[in-house]
Amino acid sequence: MINISALLAVITMCIRYLLIEKQNESSHFVGSSCNMFSLCIGLMGCAGMGIVATFQELAVPSVHDIGALVAFGSGVVYITLQSIISYKSCPQWNTYFVCHVRMAISVISCIAFIPMIVFASRISMTKIDWTPGEKDYTYHLLSAICEWTVAFGFIFFFLTFIRDFQRVSLRISTEIHEDS
Repeated sequence: MINISALLAVITMCIRYLLIEKQNESSHFVGSSCNMFSLCIGLMGCAGMGIVATFQELAVPSVHDIGALVAFGSGVVYITLQSIISYKSCPQWNTYFVCHVRMAISVISCIAFIPMIVFASRISMTKIDWTPGEKDYTYHLLSAICEWTVAFGFIFFFLTFIRDFQRVSLRISTEIHEDS
């Protein structure tokens, strides 16, 4: 499921990239390199999700944790960059309300990301089933709450793209050129 989610995120990010490029043709509100950088950061986060899905937490914890750090860290940077790009596109391509919602989600995700890392780094053992009162249980609980806050932040942020994507149609064309 994580790999499927990562694939859907890649598709969403690529459509968002193409949308910004198209809007930028007439408005010039953001540099193309900034848009490309944002896409690359987002794709890096999706690669991190793939690492998390491939390397199980109990089997290869260090690789799993690096993947999670890349996924969450890149994801937070991606949504922050996209929030900034959204503000730059106002009022022609976005409403200020949508921009404020995106920035609020970004800020909450950034705020939750930091304690997620701090608390996760204090956990001395890797296990799935935790019992209240166990050593490091509080760190695990707080880290998990922050992790889910960031994860839901990503979901809600992507949901803010719905209105933007309703105005878009994508076409894939294939042409065969015969040699003369």
